Amino acid sequence: MEAQRILVIGGGIGGLTAAIALRAKGHQVDVIERDPDWSVYGVGIIQQSNVVRAMAQLGLLDDYLSAGVGFDAIEIFLPNGAKIARVPSPRLVEGKPANVGIGRPALHNVLGDRTLSSGATVRLGVTAERIVDGADGVTVDFSDGGSDRYDLVVGADGVYSQTRDLIFPDAPKPQFTGQAVWRYNFARPAELDALQVYNGPIGVGLVPISDALMYMYATTPEPDNPRYPLEGLAAVMRAKLSGTAPAIQALAQEITQDSAVVYRPLEGLLVEGPWHKGRIVLLGDAVHATTPHLGQGAGMAIEDSLVLADELSNHDALESVFEAYHARRFERCAYIVRASLAICHGQIGKGPPVDNAAATHEMFEMIAEPI
Repeated sequence: MEAQRILVIGGGIGGLTAAIALRAKGHQVDVIERDPDWSVYGVGIIQQSNVVRAMAQLGLLDDYLSAGVGFDAIEIFLPNGAKIARVPSPRLVEGKPANVGIGRPALHNVLGDRTLSSGATVRLGVTAERIVDGADGVTVDFSDGGSDRYDLVVGADGVYSQTRDLIFPDAPKPQFTGQAVWRYNFARPAELDALQVYNGPIGVGLVPISDALMYMYATTPEPDNPRYPLEGLAAVMRAKLSGTAPAIQALAQEITQDSAVVYRPLEGLLVEGPWHKGRIVLLGDAVHATTPHLGQGAGMAIEDSLVLADELSNHDALESVFEAYHARRFERCAYIVRASLAICHGQIGKGPPVDNAAATHEMFEMIAEPI
């Protein structure tokens, strides 16, 4: 397909990787992001071998690895703190690590810098107020009073996607799972060279994200979906960790800054039907928001971006592009959403317990397959 004028709605991980992938194929790309500060919360994220492969395909691998920490193993601990296994993670890029821990701000900077240097335009504090899809283009009216016309629009605006609500008003809404995740940054011990996973009623992980930092995540049952006030949030997180392994309880005493605690109720979403309507297409959390239990939410959005850009080069008609994109992505993304939710529900008694090691091994086999 000849070069298209494309609007990407959303300046997060999915939207920025879409912009980068589309610019690499020669398309003209505008990105709009509602947050005028273009900010992300300051904890970390773990990404696995398929993301390392995707970053190589995007031409970002060196910058990406320089901004984070690569590692090749997962260490598993019992609730009492005894280490029972160190499991190697499979590599998909020769000579490069299998996993990467990276601060979200650092990842955002890598993606944002490349988006801008690629020639895409980014407009902050702007939303799409009206989208009119026609036979030969899409007219978009913006919140700043401007208007423009595009060949297609990509909705990468997250789990609460306004683009999804516009084109599929009857699509399922995000569903609270009954569980939440807490995150906090700590100084990284020199010996931490793997993802450390502590099993138990409160699942805890420690992830290296730089030479100086690691972050902790902890999943807790929250059946009533409480909204905790910022004041006192550090004390609440410490209390949630009171029954965990001794090493985690000791670390929890360093949780003292309310503003540094990131608390998120876990929600899931899977759009079972089409991911496009006319000239508007969705990707990432807008159509397949997952819980973090397999560490693949951002990875699936990044892969979506690569596949969408690829299919635009494979077809002359947008309908064919979008159908091929959906065919390549749906089962893979649905697997991640469903398998992650099964682990979540097993942990809080809403479903049968899931063998995490077996589920992780199965996931590694799946993500190794070409996208």
